[in-house]
Amino acid sequence: KSERAIEYLKKRGLTGQIAKTFQLGYAPEGWQNLESVFKKYDDEALNIAGLVLKNDQGKRYDRFRDRIMFPIHNVSGKVIAFGGRTLKAEKDIAKYFNSPESDLYHKSNTLYGLHLAKNAMVKEDNCFLVEGYTDVIALHQAGVENVVASSGTSLTEGQIRLIRRFTQNITILYDGDKAGIKASFRGIDMILKEGLNVRVATFPDGDDPDSYSRKHSSEEIQLYVKENAKDFIRYKTALLLEEVGNDPIKKAGLIRGIVDSIALIPDAIKRSVFVQDCSQIMGIGESVLFLELNKSLQENLKKGPGKPVSSEEGGVHTTVEAPTPFDETIPIPDALSAEAQERDFLRILLM
Repeated sequence: KSERAIEYLKKRGLTGQIAKTFQLGYAPEGWQNLESVFKKYDDEALNIAGLVLKNDQGKRYDRFRDRIMFPIHNVSGKVIAFGGRTLKAEKDIAKYFNSPESDLYHKSNTLYGLHLAKNAMVKEDNCFLVEGYTDVIALHQAGVENVVASSGTSLTEGQIRLIRRFTQNITILYDGDKAGIKASFRGIDMILKEGLNVRVATFPDGDDPDSYSRKHSSEEIQLYVKENAKDFIRYKTALLLEEVGNDPIKKAGLIRGIVDSIALIPDAIKRSVFVQDCSQIMGIGESVLFLELNKSLQENLKKGPGKPVSSEEGGVHTTVEAPTPFDETIPIPDALSAEAQERDFLRILLM
């Protein structure tokens, strides 16, 4: 039955060599193929590994059945979990699911393909971030190796810090679906909060990273991204301005949302540059935006350094840790109260 899996991969344009590179496999149909191999292992070990389960009658059975298997590696290249894509057409069957979390596998601290991408990320000083397994694999096959995936989960601080070990620059590759892009805004805010530089590139004509990479060479992909990637703050401003039109109420809400994102950036110089850019794009005076920025910084201060700020946007819930607006790298904004300035001045003296 593995011929079905091979045929599926061929239809996706994947070669045998790239399948070997990513160690792709197949879990056959049947309930006890893997369980029969692991009979000598006890229930607890197999349950923790997430490979074999037990039903109400105490009978053990395989978790993955009739699925293309995508091994998930840690940063050093050791397999720590699996993702499986079904080959069945039934709508009530999940298309993808992963191994459960374990002592080895914490999805919030794992990026698919990082073990193969880390050297290229250092060399290119950039990380391409995509959503799925096949996006990573197809780009690798096209010769673009500095690419990782969040594997369909909301981006986490742990994943962002993994990327930061190898580069300060992230370019997020989207398929052009505006609703999906908006839903990811809070995750991108977390990247800003961590001090990384974020750019966004969308592919044309409904293409996603997978389909686009099957039609273009490495040089063409790199050139397209270079010419079309936009800084996230500018991209978010332009995208939302297009939606609000001339509605003044919606535009006011847009301005506050943009300023809240800028306030997360630790570097004061970058914040100032983004305020100037947004002032020109939105036709709003810089002084007004700086005033709103100071208000946002004050709100973050009231929440306290390190306390989570929970938000929901586009149906996706994420938690963003409040930045510390007062540290040795960030000047105290003029608009903050004298009491707040005195308190911070004392903190710095004590440190």
